Amino acid sequence: MTSTQQRALVDCGRGARNTDLRRALGAAAAKWAHILNSGPGFVRLRDFPTEVLTPPEIERAYLALGSLLGIPVGQDRDGNLITHIRDERGQRGPGVRRYQTSLSQDFHSDASDLVGLLCLRPAARGGRSKIVSAHALYNQMLTRAPHLVEIMYRPMPWSRHAEPRPGEVSHFELAPFAEIDGTPRISFIAWYIRQSQHHPSAPRLTDDQLAALDLAEEIANDPALQITMDFRAGDVQLLNNTTVLHARAAYTDHADPALRRHLLRLWLTIEVSLARDVLRGGSPDVSPSR
Repeated sequence: MTSTQQRALVDCGRGARNTDLRRALGAAAAKWAHILNSGPGFVRLRDFPTEVLTPPEIERAYLALGSLLGIPVGQDRDGNLITHIRDERGQRGPGVRRYQTSLSQDFHSDASDLVGLLCLRPAARGGRSKIVSAHALYNQMLTRAPHLVEIMYRPMPWSRHAEPRPGEVSHFELAPFAEIDGTPRISFIAWYIRQSQHHPSAPRLTDDQLAALDLAEEIANDPALQITMDFRAGDVQLLNNTTVLHARAAYTDHADPALRRHLLRLWLTIEVSLARDVLRGGSPDVSPSR
């Protein structure tokens, strides 16, 4: 980011109007939006001014930045617009989301049109971000096993969460692949689909469905198809959830809890729909990321 853009973010974090931020960053944001929505589908910004803002000011400026690209949407049952991505030490078990641990995460997409990650502090070691083109994955599957591509266009059961509340439906059904305006769009969280099998009411996955999930993960994990990046403080990663899949390597935190890896996640929906409605407005029950 330029010094002018940084100053505008600082001013916004400290109470200036969002219209002032739009005046300073509007042209740049239009370019980022084009890259995200019509281009490669990912943008990395550097030098967000985290070091001179307080935590509430950072969140205010970050939300304002996201609002230049879309509408922030809730990420949990309480409708929180920002999620803290860090290892919540000591928390394990079925109710803990993977982003609350230091474990690796395989390739997936999130429940919004766009996802943003702002790095406040990187890990001591590891935590590398990996992204892969969902269209490259699609084309590889089409070449290697076209019958499994057809399988991915059919609904599969997804687990809503590990411990449903009394009276709640434990799963929903959604095809990982769909077409919107003639373009393949991918919604993919393979472990949520496999976890559906813990719920007796969910349809049983067929051998072909399991093979399709396995092949998609195998292709995504081919290093030749991946772009990797290490986060540093002040980095902002923006991704189109329907054309880019992302993953994270496991990491080791600093011994000092105050220095542990800490990202802020933002989900955005845009005016022109990229994803299907069930996964574009911020689902409280499908939030695995990072």
